[in-house]
Amino acid sequence: MSVLQPGMRNIIIALAIAGWVTSCRLVRAQFMALRQREFVLASQALGASPLFIMRKHLLPNSLTPIIVSVALGIPGAVFGEAGLSFLGLGINPPQPSLGQMVQDGLQYFLVFWHTALLPAGTIALIVIGFTMMGDGLRDALDPQQTIR
Repeated sequence: MSVLQPGMRNIIIALAIAGWVTSCRLVRAQFMALRQREFVLASQALGASPLFIMRKHLLPNSLTPIIVSVALGIPGAVFGEAGLSFLGLGINPPQPSLGQMVQDGLQYFLVFWHTALLPAGTIALIVIGFTMMGDGLRDALDPQQTIR
């Protein structure tokens, strides 16, 4: 953000540049693990093309961890935006930002404590909500979880 100017579009670009590596690494690891499984080897033995194997076997079996990773990556993006806005490097002042609201509320914290605590609590609730959603998705989409 020190290279880019503060603003909504630039913060999205900065968070995307910083966050794509984790998803890429996860997809590659899933593909590498799945390509040694029996059903992929059987498709290769039957003469299936690599594109067919990727479309029919690798991608559908990799979607669950990718979806969970995206759901658990949202809290990181929320914290990133709030942190950059708190430092003054995020969204410009006419647009609302929780990090900016916390920064503005800190000036009056001793008298009006709620002006900083309520936006910080909202950030915490958003992060907890998306983390619980990601955990629930992981539990719901895990095929190896035993049914009780």
